[in-house]
Amino acid sequence: MIQIPTRDGTADAYLAHPGDGGPHPAVLLYMDAFGLRPHLKSMADRLAGEGYTVLVPNVFYRFGPAPVVELPEFIDPAERPEIIRNLGPAARTLTPEGAVRDAAHYLDWLAASPLTTDGPVGVTGYCMGAGLALRTAGTHPERVAAAAGFHGAYLATDAPDSPHLLAGHITAELYFGHADRDATNPADQIARLEKSLTEAGVEHRSEVYEGAHHGFTQADTAMYGSRATERHWAALLDLFARRLSR
Repeated sequence: MIQIPTRDGTADAYLAHPGDGGPHPAVLLYMDAFGLRPHLKSMADRLAGEGYTVLVPNVFYRFGPAPVVELPEFIDPAERPEIIRNLGPAARTLTPEGAVRDAAHYLDWLAASPLTTDGPVGVTGYCMGAGLALRTAGTHPERVAAAAGFHGAYLATDAPDSPHLLAGHITAELYFGHADRDATNPADQIARLEKSLTEAGVEHRSEVYEGAHHGFTQADTAMYGSRATERHWAALLDLFARRLSR
């Protein structure tokens, strides 16, 4: 665990990197709404095992250090609806404007680290983190070479600050793995995202994972799907292998 100073405080974050101590391509991994916890650390460790230096910030740091709410080892929102309710105040501390400011600090930290190579980074995000990945690619285009989002939530809404509206600024290659059983990302929003990226000329691939639930990559939740998760890993590692210099 490390600490990253920001304009609004200090973000706690998890750092994973290969054990050789040398520089490796940087990856910024954005958490889902349940936050920085052992499972997300294990995902970062897997990426580090593939040769990347991975930063996983607690994006709710304004509310408090991770974990921002008490979590069981296995998360089933249907049985524990209070978990979602308790996360609400923490989630409200992260505005789109704050997310953009934070992204600059995270990218600065990675650029300054001796554990990272020079050049643009890769970004991946889960649930709400997919929107943060899209927003980071759109507001820091010169610093992001590849960005991915999985079971993303509210990526292309009618809101004036919806992440998809940044499509015209994106220079990274993008990949999205959508869950087809996901009330937070219905078919009309997937189509709107696809249209915005295509019209902006963004190099991208967008796939709907049939039978997958929102949260399918998160093995400590009731939404987990092993086949969809392995498909996600294959797509993510392919994207990063092509776009991030070693």
